[in-house]
Amino acid sequence: MLTDRLHRLPPDVLGRLARGIEKESLRAHGDGTLADTPHPRGLGSALTHPHITTDFSESQLELITGVHADARSCLAELTAIHQEVHRQIGTDILWAASMPCGLPPDDAIPLARYGTSNVGRAKTVYRQGLSHRYGRRMQTISGIHYNFSVPEAAWPILQRADGDTRAEQDYRTAAYFGLIRNFRRRSWLLLYLFGASPAACSSFLAGHPHGLQSLEGGTLHLPYATSLRMGPLGYQSDVQSSLAVSFNCLESYSKSLSRALSEPYPAYERIGIHDGNGLYRQLATTLLQIENEFYGTIRPKRTIRPGERPLRALAERGVEYVEVRCLDLDPFSPIGIEAATLDFLDVFLLHCLLDESPPDTPDEIAAMSRNQHKVAQFGREPGLRLQRGNEEVGLVEWGRALLRECVPVADALDAATNGAARAAAAGKSAGAGAAAGATPHRDALAAAEALLADPALTPSARSLREMAQRFDNSFSRFALAQSLRHHETLLALPFSSETQARFARMAEESLAAQRRIEAADDMPFESWRQRYLAGELPLRDAR
Repeated sequence: MLTDRLHRLPPDVLGRLARGIEKESLRAHGDGTLADTPHPRGLGSALTHPHITTDFSESQLELITGVHADARSCLAELTAIHQEVHRQIGTDILWAASMPCGLPPDDAIPLARYGTSNVGRAKTVYRQGLSHRYGRRMQTISGIHYNFSVPEAAWPILQRADGDTRAEQDYRTAAYFGLIRNFRRRSWLLLYLFGASPAACSSFLAGHPHGLQSLEGGTLHLPYATSLRMGPLGYQSDVQSSLAVSFNCLESYSKSLSRALSEPYPAYERIGIHDGNGLYRQLATTLLQIENEFYGTIRPKRTIRPGERPLRALAERGVEYVEVRCLDLDPFSPIGIEAATLDFLDVFLLHCLLDESPPDTPDEIAAMSRNQHKVAQFGREPGLRLQRGNEEVGLVEWGRALLRECVPVADALDAATNGAARAAAAGKSAGAGAAAGATPHRDALAAAEALLADPALTPSARSLREMAQRFDNSFSRFALAQSLRHHETLLALPFSSETQARFARMAEESLAAQRRIEAADDMPFESWRQRYLAGELPLRDAR
């Protein structure tokens, strides 16, 4: 099935895969403690800036690229955004690791602020709810989200090949859900290959049971861990695990989330909506306040209009792209991710889309969760075995089988990339892709094979080795040194006056846009909150 569908897609379609990156980073002082200053005005409005916002905390930046048909141009934009940020944050730095820098007491971690508009207040109240439900420290864990989609021209080709008679929107949505199911079965491989959070500062878990081992440098770790961020101690929720969300179709997915968004949850009812003095404690007392509270390694996504609920957008217009959410920050990269990682992700995701994807079951959903946690905590342990269907199989054996299956996909993407490069060289199209004759996707598979053969080469093992050899086993000193090095590297890169002027203009325009939103509000916040949660706000075109 995979090779037949792959061969039907022409190079001009394969060469137009679309991707974008959302990268979270804590803003820290030069001594490695969390910055306690407001979002810099030079970065514009966190509410409306198209590329620079904040995540959970006022001190947690989120950098967002546009959509790119070329991986290198995507990284070039992410680099430029980083350059602008480093020029605007003064003596602060961006923390290079997923696990956080030195944190103050939980209640002193500042929530992100978005102004006085109803939508801005709602974003802060939502974060207040997260802090009551999960604690603020967990929310400071940072990562990278990778958005991926296939060009529209691919869908009628694949639909005809499958003999599917549904409306194209329904077929596209079903195909993306097939991708998601396969991704969830195999995403443990990404934790092994790219996980880079095997350790954390002991202060992060002070007073909390954890089961980690201590190192003399004030560090907690597990010797074979790949990504503590994606394990039981990371960005997880025991409450949400009870949902056991199925991704067999949009209907089953929506039904699971709709129930979590509509039924009160006793523990959250005890928190309440208000504190009794007029201050909001959360948006709702349901298991999920809004759709984005649902944690997962991947999500179906659709661009939403102002005031629109994400589930409504999916129901009306189908899945537009998928959001991969299980990537750690690469502490060895100035921008947190390397080109080879994007090349591997494109191969991996296209393989998940084109391969056969049977329905999931409750038993399989539970097994996928166990595999994820096992690899997150013990992924480099020799002989580690995972559950695949009704059998146990070695991680290395399963990983190598997946890489072999990905070879034709990598070859097809390399051929498409080379064709685009030759066309660009001939002046027929513009692009910033790899040079003609290059094989970046096959190279990415070869690099992954090397990591399976030698776990010492993985980012998680490299991080622990660097800590031991150069920083006396101190995670904090290691991450601080990497952060300072990246800060200097990015400031030293060329940054044209035109690019500087463009970012300055975006910042001012975003501040003006926030003022317009605040001036246009015409209802009390409580009315707005209730109408938004009920899906009753009038929709406006996102443009």
